[in-house]
Amino acid sequence: MNNKELKQKILSILPSVEIIENNQFLSFNIPLNDFHNLAKNLKESEATSFDYLFCLTGMDYGDSLGVVYHLRSTKHKHEIVLKVKAGDRENPVIDSVCDIWKTAEFHEREVFDLFGIKFNNHPDLRRIFLDEKWQGHPLRKDYVDEVNIVER
Repeated sequence: MNNKELKQKILSILPSVEIIENNQFLSFNIPLNDFHNLAKNLKESEATSFDYLFCLTGMDYGDSLGVVYHLRSTKHKHEIVLKVKAGDRENPVIDSVCDIWKTAEFHEREVFDLFGIKFNNHPDLRRIFLDEKWQGHPLRKDYVDEVNIVER
């Protein structure tokens, strides 16, 4: 599938998706409540067959937190990016995709640890780098560490 066909396919599954075309990858802003169903459909559909989650990254947009997912079809050789924002910055929650792509398990733990985003239905959501006594989430823009961070 080329990018035009991918856009049409994704819009046929989820008409409310926002398309972002000015990047290296064809990207989509996905509504939070529709994200898991769309991700599952994109993997299981023969037409798309996105079988490889090659990057999962937490994002701090200032006013909200979110996750960016880079997907590839090893069968069809196409790639897309899905972007999802958590609704609440103070208690950010996004559905886990561990049940769709097993590799998401450790990536989601990293995002939980460093950004504080919780993932619904994650099989083992706990800190992966920092110990359990650590306060805060160091990759958030509002994180303050008076000992280790020097401001100029």
